[in-house]
Amino acid sequence: MTVQLDPDLLRTFIAIVDAGGFTSAAQQVHRTQSAVSMQVRRLETTLDRTLFQRVGRGVQLTPDGEALLGYARRLLKLHDEALAVLTRPDLTGRVRLGTPDDYVERFLPDILVRFARAFPRVQVEVHCEPSVHLRRCLAEDRLDLALITCAPGAETGEVLRREPTVWATAERHLAHEQDPLPLALFQPGCPFRDWALAGLGETGRPYRVAYTSASITGLFAAVTAGLAVTVLGHSLLPETVRALRVDEGFPPLPPASITLQRGRSISAASECLAGYLREGFALEARPVLRDSVGRMAVA
Repeated sequence: MTVQLDPDLLRTFIAIVDAGGFTSAAQQVHRTQSAVSMQVRRLETTLDRTLFQRVGRGVQLTPDGEALLGYARRLLKLHDEALAVLTRPDLTGRVRLGTPDDYVERFLPDILVRFARAFPRVQVEVHCEPSVHLRRCLAEDRLDLALITCAPGAETGEVLRREPTVWATAERHLAHEQDPLPLALFQPGCPFRDWALAGLGETGRPYRVAYTSASITGLFAAVTAGLAVTVLGHSLLPETVRALRVDEGFPPLPPASITLQRGRSISAASECLAGYLREGFALEARPVLRDSVGRMAVA
């Protein structure tokens, strides 16, 4: 009998990796933890391979699990795109998507291109605003979907990605050694700004807000010129900018949670785009952790 890989089982397998464990994955795929465990056992039985092993309170991918992960992502991507094109070829409408400026260039282009290919008759409007403004727009029904940055433990909506928040300076300049410390920050209300000022306030380090911008391009212009230090998600840093370390005198910052939040009424087109956003952000949702022998671990 030919072995078949069930897309539903692969989806649960990926959710465990991306969510960081069985409990969080259960919430993401809307199943009980026991049902998630049963699905993993079914997948392991189908392949006759062990995919996870327990490490302390968490789980760790086995070498076979690591090998499956890349194939599973590609299979589900093609599976979902084929279903979208063939089952909803005439989907129409408009989706109003809100996002902070810093996520647009880094994450959205590939996601929106794939969505446009699958649903060419759906119009997507992208509105760039700080997270605090996006919340208001959702409440006033001026957006259908919004990507909003949250502090750990204060997340609302669906968590798409968690990543380290870092202090950043230009590779070839020493703005981080100045006293008072010059800062380039987003406008008031931005979590990154709040975390930066709170961290410096707790350590008592003198600072001045030298540059304020609603655009990440404006921040990088000041930083790369050696005029200021900024605070951003690690994945947003260009090659000319490096993350500063705690041993260089900078306090640790909370990780950023990128969440997907929905407006009052969600159309079929909005739900389809939500799926593409979920997949696009999940591809890099967790940093790769490896144990002493180089195997990938899930915290």
